[in-house]
Amino acid sequence: MNETELVYDAVLTALRGGESACLLTLIESRGSTPREAGVKMLLRGNGSIVGTIGGGPMEASALKDAREALSTGESRICYYSLQGESKTDLGVCGGDARVFIEVLQAKPTLLIAGAGHVGQPLAEFGHQLGFRTVVADDRPEFASAERFPTADRLVVGPYQELLKHVELNERTFIVIVTRGHEHDELVLRQVIDSPAAYIGMIGSRRKVSTVFERLRQDGVAAEKLARVYAPIGLRTGGQSPAEIAVSILAEIVAVQHGETGEPMSRCDNPMRSPERIVDHT
Repeated sequence: MNETELVYDAVLTALRGGESACLLTLIESRGSTPREAGVKMLLRGNGSIVGTIGGGPMEASALKDAREALSTGESRICYYSLQGESKTDLGVCGGDARVFIEVLQAKPTLLIAGAGHVGQPLAEFGHQLGFRTVVADDRPEFASAERFPTADRLVVGPYQELLKHVELNERTFIVIVTRGHEHDELVLRQVIDSPAAYIGMIGSRRKVSTVFERLRQDGVAAEKLARVYAPIGLRTGGQSPAEIAVSILAEIVAVQHGETGEPMSRCDNPMRSPERIVDHT
């Protein structure tokens, strides 16, 4: 592969692997600069790079700006002068350049612990919502490609070894829907200290209280348990696996956007608002 193909291949690998990255494109090159407009390079989330926009002080400065952009999640266009006319110039080549630093956010990951009846529609609907879906179960006959054709990854193994196979970050949404409360508890114990954006566990109020109490007795702080969405999902009244999956994903979407999940008509329908005009005629 040539350099351009290598860069684009690395972009796809990073995004499909759930890794954020920065794509640097030399969009304007005037005068004497190391490379012409259009060349690209990739800065991966782990700090490694693919390709080059010219090397030297200009590239080093662009990579510094790219690392900052990656940390803030904001793309930007940066100008670099190689005129040698001031102390801030990066060289004396006699040119200048502009670089578009594009932050490539990886898909958020939907980690589904449990490949049962609810797990199936969760993976299917999660895929449609743009999540990178990872399904984990200790039963290979359940966590199979036949049952989860849209899953990006299947993890088969003991639940107590889950973190050996998956990496959790601020863009991970965890749904615990295993076949029993003992397995739910195993998973919750592993992920409770993670930076995941969402941790939800299925179960009745009684089951949730039992699991929480056992964790409290083992020293897990109440503040950590309070961030767990359990019982999971919005109160819709649905009972089928697909309906339960919809209620869970609706809650996750609300968390993603910092919303409450409250019906919009309750606030925005003028005939339902407290200030509505009552016609007594």
